[in-house]
Amino acid sequence: MAIPISSDLLDGCVLALLKQEDYYGYALTRRVKEVLPISESTLYPVLRRLKKNQWLTTYDQPYQGRNRRYYQLTPAGNDQLRLIQQEWHQYRQAIDQLMGGEEA
Repeated sequence: MAIPISSDLLDGCVLALLKQEDYYGYALTRRVKEVLPISESTLYPVLRRLKKNQWLTTYDQPYQGRNRRYYQLTPAGNDQLRLIQQEWHQYRQAIDQLMGGEEA
């Protein structure tokens, strides 16, 4: 995909996945990479920022003698996801209209 992914759009993708279920970092990265061309190191700064904004919380689960850090959507994160989804819907409609894919 040649079109760059904005940080707001990537935030929305991460929040949407975490609304479905909690993920640990590597599993979340793999899931996003199934759809979007991101590097392995792209998501960890995003997760730190989302946590700093209190849109995510974390908890640790033991796994094979080590801990995995899981990320979980907060109520504020759910509100932010709804806002991003609304903005994405409006943006997509505008682009589709300009590109000839949809009538306004």
